[in-house]
Amino acid sequence: MIGASREALAAGRKNLDSLTDSTSVDAAALAEELAAVTVLLDREVSLRRVLTDPSRSGQDKAALVGSLFAGQVSGVTIDLVSGLARSRWSSGRDLVDATEELAAYAEVIAADKAGALDDVEDELFRFGRIVSGSHELRSALTEPKAGAAAKGALVVKLLGGRANPGTVRLVTGLVANPRGRSLEQGLESYSKLAATRRGRVVAVVTSAVPLSDSQKERLSGALGRLYGRQVHLNIDVDPAVRGGVRVQIGDEIIDGTVSSRLEGARQALEG
Repeated sequence: MIGASREALAAGRKNLDSLTDSTSVDAAALAEELAAVTVLLDREVSLRRVLTDPSRSGQDKAALVGSLFAGQVSGVTIDLVSGLARSRWSSGRDLVDATEELAAYAEVIAADKAGALDDVEDELFRFGRIVSGSHELRSALTEPKAGAAAKGALVVKLLGGRANPGTVRLVTGLVANPRGRSLEQGLESYSKLAATRRGRVVAVVTSAVPLSDSQKERLSGALGRLYGRQVHLNIDVDPAVRGGVRVQIGDEIIDGTVSSRLEGARQALEG
């Protein structure tokens, strides 16, 4: 997002943080309602045009949200969506994207308040790796011709009873309504939201063998000092790297693997 939309999303996230600070607010229920609102806005082009029309006053748009959703969702959800409607947006699609992101962020908040955010982060990462390693599974979860209900049922079959309910809801929503994102992009966006909630960054660490707890602690500490923030490690074991570790944080890669050095030597010889 750019310009007005970015500012509107930031305001929406701040509002969501404030609303969920109250112990009386069920963040998981709020996430479910926001996800339903996202589906509606994604489907109803005329509605999102009205709610992002700069010629209409913010108060009028907020009143429209109240009349549309009264009795359908909680007052907290209406307050949050009304706030989004009052904001200015660069495009109608940005409003849908923001509502979807806030739905996922509410799920992250629910997991954090339950003391389960670390579990959710790890489960999302492991699920992404499992899907990446199985062409058949990835096709089943992303095939456009497969119905949303069938894909959601498959997620429940794979994760139900094995993962945190928040993880199941996030992945189910993603495969049912990808909205142009790849499965990998969606899972990565959820990981970033979790990191934002923690005030930390996420490092994907690839090594030939599992790291010990002391090794993970030392690596996390070193990266934390380097980036000036707490760093959460997602560990991916890949024997192909032969030795050493490869660390990726966002677009930045620190590659100290044996396979990388061997490839560099090979290219030097060929050159």
